[in-house]
Amino acid sequence: MSHSSVLFDAPGPKARRASLISSIVTGVVIVGGLAWMVWTLAQPRESGGIILPGFFDASRWNIFADPEVWQFIIFDGVLGTLRAALTAAVFAIAIGVLFSLLRSSEHAWIRVPTSVVLEFLRGMPVLLMMLFILLVLDTGSFWAVVIALSLYNGAIIGEALRAGLAALPRGQREAGLSLGMRPLQSKMLVEFPQAFRQMLPIIVAQLVVLLKDTSLGFIVGYTELLRVNMNYLASFYGNRYLFSLFVVTLVLYLIMNLSLSWFARWLSKRTASKSSGARLDPDNPNQAILMAEATAAARKSEDNSPR
Repeated sequence: MSHSSVLFDAPGPKARRASLISSIVTGVVIVGGLAWMVWTLAQPRESGGIILPGFFDASRWNIFADPEVWQFIIFDGVLGTLRAALTAAVFAIAIGVLFSLLRSSEHAWIRVPTSVVLEFLRGMPVLLMMLFILLVLDTGSFWAVVIALSLYNGAIIGEALRAGLAALPRGQREAGLSLGMRPLQSKMLVEFPQAFRQMLPIIVAQLVVLLKDTSLGFIVGYTELLRVNMNYLASFYGNRYLFSLFVVTLVLYLIMNLSLSWFARWLSKRTASKSSGARLDPDNPNQAILMAEATAAARKSEDNSPR
């Protein structure tokens, strides 16, 4: 019996040859592009009437042999970024929990205004929110960054948790009520822990977005990694080290963000549904929310269907 797929024909010799040739050509183009990029960066260039060596020359990287440079980068830049991100993350989760409870309320006078506020926060650019808080409320750059990130990401997390609550089987709520719990007690003690666990990978993935958005603090004057490296150090040491500082900044952001992304994927595997084997994609929070809402709609349709 043939093992070829019944959905499509197995490629013949010509198709396999064409695929091999296209793969080789693509690989050659990619390698050639990378080689051209490395060669271009390695060439000397003129800056302000002075001929500077290529970007890979050792003289462009010698400042990183100074421990004081790394001390400034780590303690002022990295820790400043993490301080704002961790503070905003705590407030964002708390705001998200509050929004999810208000958004899923049975009372329209609570649910409808909450929906309007959520849509407003999700649609407003984070940088514009930071500038508004800084200029109007005069909070200082740190709290302008923290409050703006907390409100925006809290709105996203709130929608994720609300979708998780809606996707739970109706029997969970009925079980809580049958034990004599009030509706709010059932939601907090029975339903919400399950929804939070289900949407935890999406929440962590949203915190990756929050961490990256701390770089917007550069615009409002907050001392974080981007401002320390690309403003303070670049101004002090000059344009000779601008590319080197850019690379170090990029690597440090990648380390922080990829670590959180890996943690989100690990959580997604650990919290995978045992019944269906479905796993939410932590790299696409909007798709995960839509999936949860679709599950909720399907279960609601099943509950309303005639027996």
